[in-house]
Amino acid sequence: MKERGEYDTAEEAERAARVVLALLGAHLVGEVRSQLAARLPEGFALILLDPLQSAEPLPPSDSSALTAAWIEGATEQTATWDVSAVLSTIADTAGEDLTGQILLQRPVGYDQDR
Repeated sequence: MKERGEYDTAEEAERAARVVLALLGAHLVGEVRSQLAARLPEGFALILLDPLQSAEPLPPSDSSALTAAWIEGATEQTATWDVSAVLSTIADTAGEDLTGQILLQRPVGYDQDR
């Protein structure tokens, strides 16, 4: 992910991954969430499985704003980059079938962040 997001350090890449996974995890439900967690390293899986749950999907336009709010010094533009880097890495890790199931839980347009 460090290369995909063109981060200067592994710490920057990890920070972005943690924030995006926390937001994604709050909006995924059912077995999709646990199946994705099973394919992630333990530390990231625990973030994804955090018990916080949203009552509704996260609109695509809000994902960058929320991400920016959680990353010190981020703007919506840099947060969009972070979301894209993390989601494309997740897609590679999850595989085509699980990625499709994840996207089915997202609102229309969410996959444009990928």
